[in-house]
Amino acid sequence: MVTYSINLNEMAQYTRIEVATVMKKTGMVPLFYHPDIELGKKVLKACYNGGARLLEFTARGDFAFEVFSELSKYALSELPGMIMGVGSITDAAAASLYMQMGANFIVTPAFREDIAIVCNRRKVLWSPGCGSLAEINTAEEMGCEIVKLFPGATYGPGFVKAIKGPQPWTSIMPTGGVSTEESNLKAWFEAGVTCVGLGSKLISKELLANKDFALLESTVRETLLLIKELRP
Repeated sequence: MVTYSINLNEMAQYTRIEVATVMKKTGMVPLFYHPDIELGKKVLKACYNGGARLLEFTARGDFAFEVFSELSKYALSELPGMIMGVGSITDAAAASLYMQMGANFIVTPAFREDIAIVCNRRKVLWSPGCGSLAEINTAEEMGCEIVKLFPGATYGPGFVKAIKGPQPWTSIMPTGGVSTEESNLKAWFEAGVTCVGLGSKLISKELLANKDFALLESTVRETLLLIKELRP
């Protein structure tokens, strides 16, 4: 077993403002889950080498916290500046557990006040899944910096544009319905999103099965460059 020399007492290494700033700067958050720790490290390294500085670990499997713990330690030790977060969090207890393992941001499929409270207490960014103006307003009143639009495919860029009209201050990150295709990304960023969450369209099952980490690295790099070009 590899031993990492890190200070685990610090927990989250980045404040919510710092994380939000990186989200706005890079424009993309890769999403990934796999039970294999070593494969996870290679995915993380490929994303990092491609220029990504955020990764959302979508904790959906049994003992996922054990995998995240190792990936979090690996990032702290080997990938300076890589910000690890956790998604698919549905209650405050899980949010607290992952923050103790170094999660720098928490993403949820729906708005939950209990998660907002535990994250705000530690100044950790939380991004709740919202699907209405009312939910977005409530989340922002609870201190949310960047709202997750989920599922993005259901609402589309038109929803974002409509929200940004009366509320230009609202920062939105769609997840689901986002791909690496230029036309797709152009539609989202022209509508006014702050960043996008990219899961299987970026880190596909086929890519993982083939362990084509060089392809992942190049795809991440190309996608980040494309986003930079497409931003208004």
